[in-house]
Amino acid sequence: MSDNETDLKPKLKIKPKLERPKLHKVILLNDDYTPREFVTLVLKAVFHMSEEAGYRIMMTAHKLGSCVIVICAQDIAETKAKEATDLGKEAGFPLMFTTEPEE
Repeated sequence: MSDNETDLKPKLKIKPKLERPKLHKVILLNDDYTPREFVTLVLKAVFHMSEEAGYRIMMTAHKLGSCVIVICAQDIAETKAKEATDLGKEAGFPLMFTTEPEE
């Protein structure tokens, strides 16, 4: 009879604890060779920014040396940074975007 009692008890399901993905920052680094207009175009094309937002971010990076563009999941951040950097390389400019973990 004890076997039947244990069979009738509901089994507990253990839900795995899911962690949120670590966020990463995409950072635009300033250089003295890439034209401002080109940087703004890349920001519009890759990060879907308006002309005004792209210009403000480009000027912030120009004045301060770097500027955070967006904070997102690591794989998205790395893909966007590579895409934007590659656009600069294709055009012959040293445009550089990097990623780093958000604290």
